[in-house]
Amino acid sequence: MSSLSVYHVSSPEIPNKVLTHLEDIQSTLAEHGVRFDRWHSAAKIQPGASQEEVIAAYQQPIDQLMTERGYINVEVHSVNSDHPQVEELRVQSLEEHCLEEDDVRFFVAGRGLFTLHIDDYVYAVLCEKHDLISVPAGTRQWFDMGERPHFVTIRLFNHPQGRVANFTGDKIAGQFPRLED
Repeated sequence: MSSLSVYHVSSPEIPNKVLTHLEDIQSTLAEHGVRFDRWHSAAKIQPGASQEEVIAAYQQPIDQLMTERGYINVEVHSVNSDHPQVEELRVQSLEEHCLEEDDVRFFVAGRGLFTLHIDDYVYAVLCEKHDLISVPAGTRQWFDMGERPHFVTIRLFNHPQGRVANFTGDKIAGQFPRLED
C-alpha cells in the first residue's frame, strides 16, 4: 500500500504523521508542488514486456502528461536484483541530489521509496504499482530501491539527455528509514 511518512529533520526516527489514503497523500504533497496520482490500464502487461509494449499500455495518460508539461522523452526503466549495476544504482540513488528537471515516474510494477527534503521536513513516499509521482525540478531528494530491488517505471523527461543529478553533499539521507524488503 502506498504511504507518506512526514518527519521533521531533527527527529528522523519518528514520523510526525503517516498517511495511507490517496487523497491525504495527494493534498499533503501538492502543498509542495509534488503531484501524486494513480494510473490504471486495461491492457495486461506480461513480465519481460518490451519498452514499446509497456508504453503502449499507458499511451493515453503519457500523451496527456507530455502535452500538459512539455515532456519530450519517455523511457521504461526496469531494475531487479539481477541487474548488472544494481549495487552502483542503489548507492548512487541513496545520495541526496536535485535534478535540473522534474522527476516524473510511474510505477508499472514493484515499488520504491522516494524521499523529499523540503525545508525542515522530510517526506518519505512509498510508491507502488499504479503510482505516479512528479517531483518539481530543484527538489532535494533520494530514492531507495531496496536491497532486493524489483520495479518497472515509466519516466518522462524535459531534456533530450534525460535526468542529470546534482548531488548536494548533505549526508541527511543516511539518517532516515530505508525501504524494507
